[in-house]
Amino acid sequence: MVSACLMGENVKYSGGNNLNERVIDYVSGHDVIAVCPEVMGGLPVPRAPGEIRDGIVINEDGTSVDSRYRAGAAKALETAKREGVELVILQPRSPSCGVQQIYDGTFSGRKIKGSGVFAQLLKDNGFRVMDADEL
Repeated sequence: MVSACLMGENVKYSGGNNLNERVIDYVSGHDVIAVCPEVMGGLPVPRAPGEIRDGIVINEDGTSVDSRYRAGAAKALETAKREGVELVILQPRSPSCGVQQIYDGTFSGRKIKGSGVFAQLLKDNGFRVMDADEL
């Protein structure tokens, strides 16, 4: 399973993608399921950027979008379970997909140690998860 933005799908908050040739090369020859938990949770493309503050995903204006992020993460987790996914490669620093780091919730670009809501849910359910930067 791979973050859809890394596969070149235009699902990023800005409407673009994070196409990553290293990821594409790495998964070549394997069955790949591309997911965007944020879109699966009903968030539009484009959308306001989100960050995690005090355990809650918020937009820049302070509005909570946590329920959408968590609903999408739950749907993506169910897909991973149903499909018997062995490895999940995710977009670094994302409030959904960051595995080792996320932004600090101040929208200042400052990074902190932590995981996005989908990455954490995957870890909690025993999935092997890695940031694309680890390739």
